[in-house]
Amino acid sequence: MRELVGRPPVGRVFEAERRVRLADVSPGGRLRLDAAARFLQDVSADDTADAALPDAETWVVRKTVIAVEAFPRYLEPLRLATWCSGTGTHWAERRISIVGAAGGSLDAATTWVHVDAATGRPARIPPGFETVYGEASGGRRVKARLDHLDPPEPLPGGFAWPLRFSDFDLLGHVNNAACWQIVEEALARRRDLRAPLRAEVQHRTAIERGDQVAVAMAGADDLQLWAVAGGTVALTATVAGYSTSA
Repeated sequence: MRELVGRPPVGRVFEAERRVRLADVSPGGRLRLDAAARFLQDVSADDTADAALPDAETWVVRKTVIAVEAFPRYLEPLRLATWCSGTGTHWAERRISIVGAAGGSLDAATTWVHVDAATGRPARIPPGFETVYGEASGGRRVKARLDHLDPPEPLPGGFAWPLRFSDFDLLGHVNNAACWQIVEEALARRRDLRAPLRAEVQHRTAIERGDQVAVAMAGADDLQLWAVAGGTVALTATVAGYSTSA
């Protein structure tokens, strides 16, 4: 299980505030995971911009884990904090904490890969990164390796996931936050999986315009998902309940 390290006693921690709005919630009023992922993305981008690092826009998400102790609710004020929790040669891990004024609580870790803007290929972490974020990371080394299982053959049943124009971002592929809509769609079919829960999405390849996406589902207790686009597994996801007393 991927470790979610605590807030560092020293080093850079960037803080922000949000409020859960109407477009962020389920029909039952809880914060949706795709909206939470958008909050993670936004506070991460704000931190990077505030740090004034070069190539601030040339980072792409490789994998994200979100551990929800209690879902924030509609109109709940939120306090967000983010810090660097580890690095590799071409990537870095970012931790994000979200605490609501009414008891909402979730923690997340996202692995961002630094890419060359011209080629789209992984590139070494830019100069100055360690100066800004190294103290908070404490020298912790992390890997960007994906470790979710391949889907069984034949593929289990699931559902189609139609693409919309609004799912695509500046890079021309489905935004990582929009990909969490797949998890929400699966949770609508698994009413037994509710907070506290831990969900992880891993991106194997981008979902592009014109792709036909089918989502396979498996798991009697914990949930496993595989989104297949053009015959290729583009992303995988897992959802599992957990005990907060452990």
